[in-house]
Amino acid sequence: MTYLWAAYSIIWLMIAGYVVVLGKRQKAISKQLLFLQELEKK
Repeated sequence: MTYLWAAYSIIWLMIAGYVVVLGKRQKAISKQLLFLQELEKK
């Protein structure tokens, strides 16, 4: 049973890490979009 708990823990940690990475990518893309919108206004 301990191995199952460990496996689930690892999977949840991987999912949490992936969500963090996606959040960082989304933030970078938002910055780029704002930059492009400002360029378009000029």
